[in-house]
Amino acid sequence: MKKEIQNLVNKGVMLPLMEEFYTIQGEGFHKGTAAYFIRVGGCDVGCHWCDVKESWNADLHPPTAIETIVENADKYSKTIVITGGEPLTWDMGPLTEMLKQREMQIHIETSGAYKLTGTWDWICLSPKKLKLPTEEVYEKANELKVIVFNKDDFRFAEEQAAKVNKDCILYLQPEWSKREKMSPLIVDYVMQNPQWKVSLQTHKYLNIP
Repeated sequence: MKKEIQNLVNKGVMLPLMEEFYTIQGEGFHKGTAAYFIRVGGCDVGCHWCDVKESWNADLHPPTAIETIVENADKYSKTIVITGGEPLTWDMGPLTEMLKQREMQIHIETSGAYKLTGTWDWICLSPKKLKLPTEEVYEKANELKVIVFNKDDFRFAEEQAAKVNKDCILYLQPEWSKREKMSPLIVDYVMQNPQWKVSLQTHKYLNIP
């Protein structure tokens, strides 16, 4: 039985669902927008500052039929954000196709480290040094969101910005535990390099999921 379920997960018709919730998008271009979040388990990128480390091990999260995920989402919102973990660990084609049949706007938050699958209205690329994005996702990203944990991340941000398409919107976001130290540096950097914008985790200030 376990093998059969794993086959369905591998095909993307079931997904290890960590959590799903309706809230306000707190970050990046769509901040302030009501959206239904689908958080999929599974990630081996391994950022030490990740704020959802419990998402890494896919085995901890129940394989859930995508029909169930879509039904739940449709009760709340037509704007869907698929996040993780790393959602591109799995084939996103079947889920996004089913969401599109309900005429939903579908966003993804991804490190871009794996093959880009699925149909997306908005791709938020948040690259990580440990496992860099694929060429395809650089070409298709709508926004680049670089998390600033230390000063070297400004160098990394410029390196990544050189690889995305010309229409991609560029964001620098302080890592939450370092926000008091890094936010002033980000403000200075953006004022000197106005092609960048500041992104904050406004949902944490609002004390919502």
